[in-house]
Amino acid sequence: MFHPKKTTPAEINYVDIAGSPKTFSSKEELGGEFLSYLTTADALLQIVRVFEDAALPHPEGSISAKRDVDILDMELSFSDLAIIERRIQKLKMGLRGARVSEREAYQKEQTLLEKIKLSLEADIPLRGQNLGKDEMKKLSNYQFLTAKPMLLALNIGENQLEQRTSLIEEIISLHPEFPVAALCGKLEMELGQMDKAEAEEFRREMETGSSAMDSIVDLSYHLLNFISFFTTGPDEVKAWTVPAGISAPEAAGKIHSDLKRGFIRAEVISYDDLIKCGSMAEARKRGLLRKEGKQYTVQDGDVITFLFNV
Repeated sequence: MFHPKKTTPAEINYVDIAGSPKTFSSKEELGGEFLSYLTTADALLQIVRVFEDAALPHPEGSISAKRDVDILDMELSFSDLAIIERRIQKLKMGLRGARVSEREAYQKEQTLLEKIKLSLEADIPLRGQNLGKDEMKKLSNYQFLTAKPMLLALNIGENQLEQRTSLIEEIISLHPEFPVAALCGKLEMELGQMDKAEAEEFRREMETGSSAMDSIVDLSYHLLNFISFFTTGPDEVKAWTVPAGISAPEAAGKIHSDLKRGFIRAEVISYDDLIKCGSMAEARKRGLLRKEGKQYTVQDGDVITFLFNV
């Protein structure tokens, strides 16, 4: 529709950390690059094996989704506890020589860490500790692993496709705190090697629904409470990923600080309306291109032109 010189789609990155839950507790696995991937991630996606295959023995000797999820949560808790214990030791040492002006902040931090430590030792991850916004803000620099949102993806066999819904419901009943998806990794790999039309026809025949990639991306966005809006023009059409609930000036600031500072108004149309119209000119003619002010909350799929003056 716009024929831009450049098209920039929304981007989400998944980093595959291979290994069984059993190996997560080893110092080698939780060191260096492995740990840095986990701590800097916005969220964690755990692939949980549900399929049976005698040729691929499970490290634990049997298939149990509940056990594997519990093991990983336990190992993530161990990592968080190690960080807390080291920090508490430093705070105690720091308090000995701290100035009066520093002591209160040190003591508050120590009290908070000891509080979450007790809960972690009682097998309650940070995401389940009902911490307040201020408390979570104080802890954000630690990048605790059990505070990160988690998405579970059940890797099922082809013979389990018809049971997909019941398998998801079973895991949700055991872990209601996690969003859950189910996919057949082997089948998805095979479909990924076909051309698009052929793969879509196969999906219709097999009644597999949308691709696993689409489902996981969609769930990831919902888990992180993200949306995307679009900017258009002859130079570039770009998707911008932002937190849901963001105002029009804040969204403009994601593009450039000057747009937020000099924000006047936004011209907005939904993606669906724009596609139905076929062009901006037709959208304007039909009155579907709206003028929105500073109080407007950006919606997923909005196509926006920002007007500003600096």
